[in-house]
Amino acid sequence: MGKKVNKTNPGLLSLVDRLKRQSFEKKAPVWRDIADRLMKPKSKWAEVNLSRIERYAADDETIIVPGKVLGAGALNKKVNVAAFRCSEAARKKIARAGGKSISIDELMEMNPEGSKVRIMR
Repeated sequence: MGKKVNKTNPGLLSLVDRLKRQSFEKKAPVWRDIADRLMKPKSKWAEVNLSRIERYAADDETIIVPGKVLGAGALNKKVNVAAFRCSEAARKKIARAGGKSISIDELMEMNPEGSKVRIMR
C-alpha cells in the first residue's frame, strides 16, 4: 500500500479546502483536479519552466501550474500564469511579456467556474 502524505503547511491546506469547496459549489471539476495534484507528495508536483509555457500556450491564454513556475527560458507570449509558487525571475519575464503572474486563489476569484484554463505539468 502507498505511503500516506501528511501535509502540514496551513496555507496549502486552506487552499486545497477552498479549491474543493469551489469545485463542489460551482460544479467545476478543474478546481478538484488542482486540489488533488497539490495533495500529492511535493516530489510529484509540477515544476514548469517558462520555455514549456512558451512552447505550448497560446497568446492570451490562462495557465495553471499545480506547483512551481521556474524562470528558465524565454517567454514572448502574453499569458496569465497561476501557480502555487513562482520564482522571481519567472514573475519578471511574465510581466515583461505582458502577462500576469497570480496565485491560484486569485484565479479562482476571477474565474469561479474555471473555464478556459489549461493545466500545465
